[in-house]
Amino acid sequence: MKKLLIKNARVLSPEDGIDEILDIVIRDRKIEKIGKRLTGDETMDMAGLVVCPGFIDMHVHLREPGYEEKETVYTGTKAGLRGGFIALACMANTKPVADNRATLEFILNQNQKAGFLKLYPIGAVTKGQKGEELAEIADIYAAGAVAISDDGKGINSCAIMRRALEYNKMFHGPLIVHAEEQTLAKDGMMNEGLVASLLGFHGIPREAEDVIVARDLELIASTDSSVHFAHVSTLRSTALIREAKKKGLPVSAEVTPHHLLLTDTAVKSFDTNTKVNPPLRTLNDIEALCEGLRDGTIDAIASDHAPHTFEDKDCEYSFAPFGISGVETSVPLMLTYIVKKGVLTLGDFVRKVSVNPAKILHLPLGTIREGTEANLTVLDLEASGEVDPEIFLSKGRNTPFKGWKYTGRAVYAIVDGRVNKIG
Repeated sequence: MKKLLIKNARVLSPEDGIDEILDIVIRDRKIEKIGKRLTGDETMDMAGLVVCPGFIDMHVHLREPGYEEKETVYTGTKAGLRGGFIALACMANTKPVADNRATLEFILNQNQKAGFLKLYPIGAVTKGQKGEELAEIADIYAAGAVAISDDGKGINSCAIMRRALEYNKMFHGPLIVHAEEQTLAKDGMMNEGLVASLLGFHGIPREAEDVIVARDLELIASTDSSVHFAHVSTLRSTALIREAKKKGLPVSAEVTPHHLLLTDTAVKSFDTNTKVNPPLRTLNDIEALCEGLRDGTIDAIASDHAPHTFEDKDCEYSFAPFGISGVETSVPLMLTYIVKKGVLTLGDFVRKVSVNPAKILHLPLGTIREGTEANLTVLDLEASGEVDPEIFLSKGRNTPFKGWKYTGRAVYAIVDGRVNKIG
């Protein structure tokens, strides 16, 4: 078996305490040796590049089965690889909903056929994501789920949520919360506030998120069951999660690039690609989210990749579905506007997109160690360009970041020792 030598790279693995120029030898899918002046049968000189533990997008929607016109497992995972990810975790709001063994096995089979990267399905909490009756959670985990979530919808029933937490505690994955009180959010299109008033749009108040986070923290305290809060968007939610962590509750959280980079003023464009759920908030919220990233309150950055067809979004704002296509833009935007602007160090960024998602989902990833499978993301911090949805590999080209300049992107994604060059 030939040995692949990655030479002269800056190897950055926060979990292993590594940040120096090193060589890596890969053989038979695994990292055989890490050191200096190593030799191999084939050599890739990566001087000037940064080799990190493989990136994981722990929150994407791949739409298949049921919505193949928006995305398939094949196109979504191919797009994920181009985004620099070696693994994705996909949500359960497919059709039929991934609330049963057959649907999860179908998704995994589709990924095996595609063969681009690792895919970890997330099963539903309730049957049909209706919030009324628990799904067959044991069966879901047995089929390969790494977590459960009704993402896309909030679970309004306290009784169902408490029962789900109690039951889920028996399994290894977290319950991922879409924090949205549906009676408060009903008919809302954007953040409730001055901009919504000026535009005459029905708003979604911050309390729709905050009250569910507060409620679920109380339930977590009584059940001691682990929870991950998806796409946190408000100042108050961030503060509540910070306090919960100080008390030692088993809580984690993520934020999306669009909630870090855009405010509700973007909706003034009437571009339906600014319609997301939870909605874009205000500068005060963004500052709180950035502080949450810095101090560890927010553990992960995830794209919430939600592709739609052109026709879905080519309509009046009120009729457009929520969501943007984000898996191909997440890494370059975060390197440019979060790392280079000093919100996070590069090492902390790697923690948010690799180390921590691996820990939250209990995946054997997030490290660079001898003897482990070679799953790596390679960055060129000087590569520049701009977001061009016309060249997306995802079926969804619905992005509010069209034309945004970036400096820094992934140039290789190495999955189980297989090198994929990213064009």
